[in-house]
Amino acid sequence: MLLRSVLLMVQALQLSLALDLSAGSCAFEDGTCGFDSVVEFLPWILNEEGHYVYVDTSFAKPGEKAVLLSSDLQAEEWSCLRLVYQIAASSGSPSDSSQLSLHVRFEDETFDRLLWSTKEPSDSWLIVSLDLQDSPKKFKILVEGILGRGNSASIALFEIKMTTGYCIECDFEENHLCGFVNRWNPNVNWFVGGGTTRNTHSNLPKDHTFKSELGHYMYVDSVYVKHFQEVAQLVSPVTTAPMSGCLSFYYQLEQRNDNVFSLYTRDVAGLYEEIWKVNNPGNAAWNLAEVEFSAPYPIEVIFEVAFNGPKGGYVALDDISFSPVHCQNQTGLPFSAVEASCNFEEDFCKFYQDKEGLGWTRVKVKPNMYRAGDHTTGFGYYLLANTKFTSQPGYIGRLYGPSLPGNLQYCLRFHYAISGFLKMSDTLAVYIFEENHMVQEKIWSVLESPRGVWIQAEISFKKPMPTKVVFMSLCKSFWDCGLVALDDIMIQLGSCRSPERLPPPPGECTFDQDECAFTQEKRNPSSWHRRRGETPTSYTGPKGDHTTGVGYYMYIEASHMVYGQKAQLSSRPLRGVPGKHCLIFFYHMYGAGTGLLSVYLKKEKESDTSLLWRRRGEQSVSWLRALVEYSCTRQYQIIFEAIRGVSIRSDIAIDDIKFQPGPCAEMEDTPQQSSGYSEDLNEIEY
Repeated sequence: MLLRSVLLMVQALQLSLALDLSAGSCAFEDGTCGFDSVVEFLPWILNEEGHYVYVDTSFAKPGEKAVLLSSDLQAEEWSCLRLVYQIAASSGSPSDSSQLSLHVRFEDETFDRLLWSTKEPSDSWLIVSLDLQDSPKKFKILVEGILGRGNSASIALFEIKMTTGYCIECDFEENHLCGFVNRWNPNVNWFVGGGTTRNTHSNLPKDHTFKSELGHYMYVDSVYVKHFQEVAQLVSPVTTAPMSGCLSFYYQLEQRNDNVFSLYTRDVAGLYEEIWKVNNPGNAAWNLAEVEFSAPYPIEVIFEVAFNGPKGGYVALDDISFSPVHCQNQTGLPFSAVEASCNFEEDFCKFYQDKEGLGWTRVKVKPNMYRAGDHTTGFGYYLLANTKFTSQPGYIGRLYGPSLPGNLQYCLRFHYAISGFLKMSDTLAVYIFEENHMVQEKIWSVLESPRGVWIQAEISFKKPMPTKVVFMSLCKSFWDCGLVALDDIMIQLGSCRSPERLPPPPGECTFDQDECAFTQEKRNPSSWHRRRGETPTSYTGPKGDHTTGVGYYMYIEASHMVYGQKAQLSSRPLRGVPGKHCLIFFYHMYGAGTGLLSVYLKKEKESDTSLLWRRRGEQSVSWLRALVEYSCTRQYQIIFEAIRGVSIRSDIAIDDIKFQPGPCAEMEDTPQQSSGYSEDLNEIEY
């Protein structure tokens, strides 16, 4: 399966790493170090000569799964998990390849958190580095392999190693170089220096870590440069958890002629951004560089040296480290996503208006059949530009956001709802206000969208100078004014549409891609259906989904059912763990004949179900939030059951389901109506 020659090449590395392995690590030399195969799946086989564990099609069928589970671990400090693996190439298409995934299972969470997954085949060992954020909670590492098609399908694990620190840190003393890789160039490349390395063309330094010839570092030499602007790149592992702080490293630069030493970040879409460059060559000794570094989404750090000729000398690099504390040379305040965002439940947050005209009012609407509530909960606060009652043509209401540092990529998301205007275009616009130059630039405006529906807008922008986001509501004339509502403004670093976004937390489903892990025993016209836009029957059902207003949700179509007929939507089996859990979802029950929506808990190997939550009858024209707190230590399922009411105007919909560990932060506070029924259980223990 795996060539003996490959094993001989890595055997020295295996032996050196097996000497001192921390908890959560294993070199698979004499055993599996507390990692056990889960009995419900295929076993991982320890190679007879040690060195690795594997699973292949010699004893298993394509599509079968093997799961390796660690003992209880704890990472009270930020840690880096490195996995050395190989997926053997198959003769089929890439979709037929085997898949390897790595998850973290926290002790109090029902769902496993996906850290990484790949189907990339290789003829040699590969390494992946994954950041583990510090947490007081115990967890287990779960490695999952699914065999692909073909007689030669196989997956092998050579080493798992968990160490304290960040994955982008490295002193280059270990053979795997912390996952840093040289991007190959025929003429100029990064090499490992120190130890027994000698070079006749350059007087290479002693390393910085040990300050001796025994230590190691990385270096690039111009001696083989053949062309103008030859470039060598040393690429870090991709960050897998949000981080922000100070990135520091030591460098030594021999500048005989001309070279350029720079530091870049690069996202998964391939967008480069320079964050540091040598301005002063410094002295012949090791020089310390400190750089403000922010990685809100997965990025690589690239150390790049460009030579103009063969007499450009060398550049050496050592002891890359990271601190969540900002650099000493940091000027200005760092960006805070919390301060730049607002749901208006408590106040205006950091947003404010012109003193001349307070066009935006913070309002709250109780659930009813005629007017929509806020987007956050359905019965909370939002902002309303009540231009309908303004008699001034050309009336403008401006809402200013907090100051944002310049030269950063931002993603602005917000929800808006518009009604009453004859022409919707330009009734709401977003401007960027450059503070230093007192210049406003329009970056978005409403064209046409569904009326009276909360619609999500998202805008990516980047400006070199400090800026503010300005929301502007415009009433063009006395005869063409209406209502403009605004809620759930969120500003984050990064591009809204970039593919490098971190995966969503487990246990969340918006139904925009599919039905997630929810299932139904049977599918027919009376089942739950996935839909976008309005439902077919008038005066019942939502006009759009809760997530974006133009996405998907699940609902029952009452016109296809008879009175009292039910439809059930079940979650996949969920792992029971001690402690409280919170189920959050949004529901829509609008229509004179609306029936019953219930949430049940069904324990493993039991036919009976237990009621967790219920609503009966018409509730609101808006999406309303439900919070359900429960406990269960055995494997279980959550079941959403909708029962058709007395007429065809009884469509029921659900959206944005989320399972969270721990108690619900704020229990639901929905005003009860005479036509409704509720049965809330604050806690149910099993």
